[in-house]
Amino acid sequence: MAGKLRSAPLIIALVLALGAGIAVWWFTTHQPHPVSPPTTQVADLGSPPDWSRLDPYQGSITREGFTQLIDDVYTIGPRWKEFIKISDSGASITTFADDPDRPDYKLTFATENKTPEVPRFWKSAEQLDPAPADKPLQDLHIAIDPGHIGGEFAQIEERWFQIGDDNTPVMEGEMTLITANHLKTRLEALGATITLLRSSNAPVTNKTAQDFEEYAKTKLGDSTPEKVQSLAKRLFYRTSEIRARAKKVNHEIHPDLVLCLHFNAESWGNPFDPQLSDNNHFHLLLNGAYTSGEVAHDDERFEMLLKILQRIHPEEKALATDLAAAFKELTALPPYKYKPFSLRALPLDDDSYIWARNLLANRLYECPVLFFEPYVMNSIDVHARAQAGDYEGLQTVNGQERQSIYREYAEAVTLGLERYYRKHRTP
Repeated sequence: MAGKLRSAPLIIALVLALGAGIAVWWFTTHQPHPVSPPTTQVADLGSPPDWSRLDPYQGSITREGFTQLIDDVYTIGPRWKEFIKISDSGASITTFADDPDRPDYKLTFATENKTPEVPRFWKSAEQLDPAPADKPLQDLHIAIDPGHIGGEFAQIEERWFQIGDDNTPVMEGEMTLITANHLKTRLEALGATITLLRSSNAPVTNKTAQDFEEYAKTKLGDSTPEKVQSLAKRLFYRTSEIRARAKKVNHEIHPDLVLCLHFNAESWGNPFDPQLSDNNHFHLLLNGAYTSGEVAHDDERFEMLLKILQRIHPEEKALATDLAAAFKELTALPPYKYKPFSLRALPLDDDSYIWARNLLANRLYECPVLFFEPYVMNSIDVHARAQAGDYEGLQTVNGQERQSIYREYAEAVTLGLERYYRKHRTP
C-alpha cells in the first residue's frame, strides 16, 4: 500500500504532463497561423526567391534555346524584356522589381548547343535504364495529385453541384480521388512507384480560411466583410493548399513526373439549380503562357527561369503528345479551344489538345507536370456518368455501353504513359 502511495505523485505528474501536451497540440493546430502581409512583387502567399539557386545552371543553355522557350512557350507578349535583358553572352535578370538598387542576376549562356547534366531531382525517359517488357514504368516515380479537396470542403471550393434531392452531388474532389486510386493500381502493375499527394478528402495545408482574413483585408483595402471572407477562403483552398502540396513534391517526394487530375466544367450558375451543357471536351495544360503581370512578380519570374533551365518543357511536351493521343483514341472527346488571342493560354499542338498556361501547380512543382482537364462535369453526358458512379465492367449509361468514367480516365492516362515509356525504354 505504501509503494502505491509513493507512486501516486508520479502518476499525477505524468497525467498533468500529458494533458499539457494535448493542450499545446490543440492550441497550435487550432489557432490562426500568422501570415505575412501581401506585397506587390510576389504572387499571393509567395516569397522572395533565392536567386543563387540558379548558379548551378550557368553556361547550360544557348541564347537561341533560351529565347525560343521564352518567346514560344513561357510568355504572352514582350513585357518579359523589361525584366530580362538578352545579350550574345548572357541574360541580365531583374531580381527585385521594387528595389532598383538590388543587383541584377547575371546568367551566362552556353557557347555550343549541347544539353549538359543540370541539377534536378527528376529523370527524363532518356535517363532511365531499359525496362522489362512487362514493366515499362519500372524505376519511374510518379506523384498523382487528385485535384481539389472534396468532402466537406467541396462547396467552399465551388466544385459542387446537385440536381434535385434525388441525385448524388457532383464533387470534383471526390471524382479525382476515385480516379487517382484506379490510376495508382494500373501504374503500379506496370512497375511504377506511385505517391498520392492526398489519399482522403482532407487538405494538405495546416492552415484554415481564418488564417488569411488579415491578409485578405490588406489586399482588398476598403472592402466588405463578405468579400474579405470570400478571398480568405480562396487563399486557403486554392493557394495555400497548392503551396503545401508543392512542398511535398519538391522537398519530400522528388518524383520524376506529377499527374494533376481534374475534371473540367462550364458555368453552372446556382449549384442547387445548375445548368447542364451539351458541351464535352478535353485538353492538357503544360506550364507556360506567363502574362505580363505574372512575369513582373519576382517569384514567378524566378520559377519560370528554373523551368527553362531544368529543360522541363521538352519532356512535358513529348509526354503530353502521347497522352493527348490516348485520350482522343479512348474517349473520342473533342479538344477544348481557348478563345483566339487569349491572354492566358498558348496552343502547343495543331489539334488544340495541348495548351500552355501558368497555373500554380504546374509552376511550383519542380519537375514535369501534366495537368489534365477532361470531361465537362456539368455536361449532360458526364452528369449521367457521375450519377452511375464507379463500377466494374460495362454498363449502359446515357444510351451507351461503357465503363465507369473514372476507370476510362485512368485507362487513358495509363495507355499514354505506357506507350511513351515503351518507346523510350526498349530493352
